[in-house]
Amino acid sequence: MKKILLYTLLLFTTIIFSQDIKLVKGGITENVLVDGSMDEKFALYIPSNFSLNTAWPVIFVTDMKGKAKSSISMLANAAEKEGYILASSYSLNDTLSLSENVLIANRMLNAVVAALPIMNNSTYTAGFGSGAKFASILPTFIKEIKGVISVGATVGNIDILNLKQKFQIIGLVNRADYNFPEMLEERKVLDKLKFPNQLFVYDGQQLLPDGNTLAMAMRLFTLSSMAKNHITKDSSLIDNTYNDLLIKANTLLNNERPILATYLISDIERIFAPLIPMDSLKTTKKLLKRSSSYKKAIRSQNNIILKEAFAKGDYGYYLEEDILTYNYANLGWWNYQMKELDKLDESTQLFERQSASRLRGYINALIADNIDYVASAEKVDVEALNLLYMIKTITAPKEYDSYLKIISISAGMEDFGTALFYLEELLKNGYTDKTELYALENSALLRITPEFNELIEKYLNEARYDIIPQ
Repeated sequence: MKKILLYTLLLFTTIIFSQDIKLVKGGITENVLVDGSMDEKFALYIPSNFSLNTAWPVIFVTDMKGKAKSSISMLANAAEKEGYILASSYSLNDTLSLSENVLIANRMLNAVVAALPIMNNSTYTAGFGSGAKFASILPTFIKEIKGVISVGATVGNIDILNLKQKFQIIGLVNRADYNFPEMLEERKVLDKLKFPNQLFVYDGQQLLPDGNTLAMAMRLFTLSSMAKNHITKDSSLIDNTYNDLLIKANTLLNNERPILATYLISDIERIFAPLIPMDSLKTTKKLLKRSSSYKKAIRSQNNIILKEAFAKGDYGYYLEEDILTYNYANLGWWNYQMKELDKLDESTQLFERQSASRLRGYINALIADNIDYVASAEKVDVEALNLLYMIKTITAPKEYDSYLKIISISAGMEDFGTALFYLEELLKNGYTDKTELYALENSALLRITPEFNELIEKYLNEARYDIIPQ
């Protein structure tokens, strides 16, 4: 009777999961409990055409801040198009040890596989940034995972890859992403290790890939399964995908993107070599690499990436020195570096504009890592932490949290001059949350000063406390 009831429910838009939770077909179901656990929960997406009598591929999306719903949302449209189930844990966190996170992921994986009809050899992971790094580590510990989609991140630890337990690695990266040079170099390492891998490189204002690129990454998993005879070959799907990618490569060439066209053709070779003859495409790639347009473009890109390497070395050296010596005088140097990157933003050369974006991304990631390191120490070096936040206001002036931290720390040290300076800088940059300003930690004495309230009245129209004339 229970089985009949389940099949009846499938005629509607929801189905019943264990724990009597309704799963919305074509939507995200939140807070699904891992069996046997009252603490661990995950979010789940199932395609709108889901059926219990069909086996489905699944992608476990890893987010190290436990933002399960938002991470699934970024992949949901692609999963709907390509027919993939998505699951993501709320319990993963970068404050936990690797072993704890692996166990959490494994328990979620087991819960999904036990409850839903999951296709054999079709279990994958995906992630963005730090989540991607963890996603790329999981297959080493969980052999059932056959592939990873890594958005904007290198492999978490390439040294632990098991050559006897290979899995497919699909990287997606914008050339304006600071991880692009490292992902490009890592591709060579993976090739030497004979690890199956693809690297989709793209341009655009948004660093994250669009829905079509994410869908194509999932499609590669499907094609790989066909090549390995894990699922039945679909000649129509193979031909259509091949033709679509060739059209995209030709479009890139017509738009004077010979490097991107070459990257894509290399991936087409890797993907389709087990499925269809590749002789003509290999000839095309050789001709393209000999063309003057490609040689000129690749030379320019390589030269700029080399310059970036020197700049990154300077950033790392001066940041370390500034922290060790509390070198507030060097804030001007950081301001100068940002102005130099602003000039590159206005360049007519695409590679120079992308370089500016990569260097900004690198600087802010470097500062964020140092903030985490200093803040997590048993005895926090408050002055070093405050200096790092000051540098961050220069490198990322629209990230308001840095100003708020400085105001709080400086007020706690009764350095009201510094607190008021950064309060005004914060307000000049468009900050408007008056409630948060009047609730800042350590700022009780600061908030009742006339200077504080004068600034609030000047930029936000009305202060909470009356300003008494001196």
